[in-house]
Amino acid sequence: MTIWDVAVMGAGAAGMMAAATAGQWGTRTILLDHADQPGRKILISGGGRCNFTNLKADWTHYRSENPRFCRSALARYRPQDFLSLVEKHRIRWHEKEEGQLFCDDSARQIVTMLEEECRAGGVRFQLGCSLGGISHDGHVFTLDTSWGPVQTRSIILATGGLAIPRLGATDFSLRMARQFGLRIVTPAPALVPFRIEDAQPELAGVSLQVTASLVGQKKPVFTGGMVFTHRGVSGPAILQISSWWEGREALRLNLAPGRDVHEDMRTICEQRPRAHAPALLDALPARLVKVLVAGKLDDRPLAEQPAKAVRALAAQVSDWVLKPTGTEGYPKAEVMRGGVDTRDLSSRTMEARTVPGLYVVGEAVDVTGWLGGYNFQWAWASGVAAGQAAAERAGA
Repeated sequence: MTIWDVAVMGAGAAGMMAAATAGQWGTRTILLDHADQPGRKILISGGGRCNFTNLKADWTHYRSENPRFCRSALARYRPQDFLSLVEKHRIRWHEKEEGQLFCDDSARQIVTMLEEECRAGGVRFQLGCSLGGISHDGHVFTLDTSWGPVQTRSIILATGGLAIPRLGATDFSLRMARQFGLRIVTPAPALVPFRIEDAQPELAGVSLQVTASLVGQKKPVFTGGMVFTHRGVSGPAILQISSWWEGREALRLNLAPGRDVHEDMRTICEQRPRAHAPALLDALPARLVKVLVAGKLDDRPLAEQPAKAVRALAAQVSDWVLKPTGTEGYPKAEVMRGGVDTRDLSSRTMEARTVPGLYVVGEAVDVTGWLGGYNFQWAWASGVAAGQAAAERAGA
C-alpha cells in the first residue's frame, strides 16, 4: 500500500492551498473530500465573484480566544502574495471598499487556479470519497475512507466548519481533533443575521447605514449597511457584530452615524416650525420614520410638539436598542466561529503540539475573520503554513 507523505482532508480554500503547497515542495500529496467537486464554498462567495482577500488583513481583523495566534501565518503569507498568484494566472480583479478584492468575472477562476496549482505539485484528487475515522500507530496515520484505507505520514484537517450545511458542511475536523485530544472552543454561527424580539415585518427590505455594537461591550463597533428582514436584521454591520454575540447581549444601533441627531432636530424645529414630525428624520427611510415616530410625536406641527418627546426621539435614533432572540443559524451564517483551540496548535506550522504530523487549518481553527475577504486570507495563510511544515517534516 502506498504511504503518502501528506493527506489533506477537505478540498476547500485552505485544503487546496495546503495541498498545492505541500505538493510543490516535492511531497507525495493526496487531497480527499466527500464532495464530488472542489471549492464549493468559494464558488458562491462574493456573489459568485469571490472576495478572495483583503489588503488590510492582519491579526486585528480576527476574533479568537488568542487573537495574536494568527499573526505568524498572516505575516508570512500576505494578501499581496495571494494577489501575485491571482495575477500569475491572469485573473482580472478589482478592489471594492476597504481593500476588498474580487474577481472581475467569476469565482470559478479561483477554484480553477487552485486546481492548477495542485496539479503543478502532482497532487492526487480523491473526490466523492466519504471520510471515516483516523487511526495513528505513532508513525503513520490510517484514514478510513469509502475508497479504502489511506496511509500517510502527515494529515492536514481542512474540512472547514458547520456553516452552510447545504454545501456539505460537517464537523469532521472537530471530531477528529477531539479524538486526538485537542481542545475545542465552542462553535457558533458567525457573520450571521439576527432574529429580533418583536420584529416588525412591515420594515422588511428597508436598508440604511448604521453603527452597530453590543450593549455591555465597548468594542468592537462596526459601521456599515443594515437591512431589515421579516424576522430581524441583516447586512454588513449586523453580520460583523454577530461574531461577538454570546447569546445574551442586546444590539445597540446608531441610525445616523456621524451626525449629532439632537442638534439636527433642534435646528429643524427652529427653521421649520410648521413642519410635521417626519421632517425631523427626512434622511431616514420613510417606513422606518413611521415606526420611530409612532407613539412619540403626534400630528401637530413641530412648534407644538413637547421638547421632551423630540429629545426622546433623537435619543432612540442615535441609541436604538434591540433584543436578539437568536441568529438565523448555520444555514445563513457565512462562517463558523470557535473550533480547535489555538493553545493546542503551533502558530508557525499549524501542527498539533501533542500529535506530530497532525495539522489543522482554515475555518476549523478558532480564528474567525471579519466580513470582507479576511477569512479567505486566513485560509490561504494557514494552508501555506501547514503545507510547508508537512513538506519539511517529510524531508522534501
